[in-house]
Amino acid sequence: MPSLRLATTRPGEPEIFHSLQGEGISAGRPSVFVRLSGCNLACQWCDTPYTWYFTGHAADHRGGQFYSRSDNSVTLDVSEVARQITAFGCRHIVFTGGEPLLQQPALAALCNLLGPEHHIEIESNGTVALTPAFDAHVDQLNLSPKLAHSGNAAELRFTEATLAAHARDSRAWFKFVVASPADADEIAHLAARCGIAPERIMLMPEGTSPAELHARSAWLGPLCLERGWRFTDRLHIHLYGDTRGT
Repeated sequence: MPSLRLATTRPGEPEIFHSLQGEGISAGRPSVFVRLSGCNLACQWCDTPYTWYFTGHAADHRGGQFYSRSDNSVTLDVSEVARQITAFGCRHIVFTGGEPLLQQPALAALCNLLGPEHHIEIESNGTVALTPAFDAHVDQLNLSPKLAHSGNAAELRFTEATLAAHARDSRAWFKFVVASPADADEIAHLAARCGIAPERIMLMPEGTSPAELHARSAWLGPLCLERGWRFTDRLHIHLYGDTRGT
């Protein structure tokens, strides 16, 4: 039976939890979240650095704190992951990370166990293509392409062919983390280059506290109106703060 590498809420305890979706087109929807460990990018403002910023990582993160891989990740058989998911009695599932699409074979096996009655939502950075085996299970793609302010090299955070393929997928929504008004031009250029429809673009303020989100929302809301893009907040930050398992 395949296994998944998961993030933890505390050493040895997988980060599988029932909460309200805080971002994107499904905001406010009760969901079971499964947070996977590992990422192919290294965003300097990432709000889940414990999923990838392990001791000895070569990149920089603004928090400056490395995390122990053994304390912050755990490997579980997909049958055990399925058992913990179904215990919540909620059929809307969100696979997040880290970058969950790095573990698609095991995710496909997990979805086979869960069955077709579950709605599968993916949160991804948009650099990884879906495999045919997992693609068949996916109902919704929440893609968050990274901009220059993430600190990732352009050739790592942007793969035109993959992002353009996602843009042609009717299941895909595109959520951009915005740190300054200047980010709008970069988003517009990327959308035009990859054929991302304006009605599928969402802008979300970067921040891990209600005060930061409020300050950026003051100018981000009008910017969305001007550009014809959607605005999405971070509901979970307002409700629970920047904490694991929420």
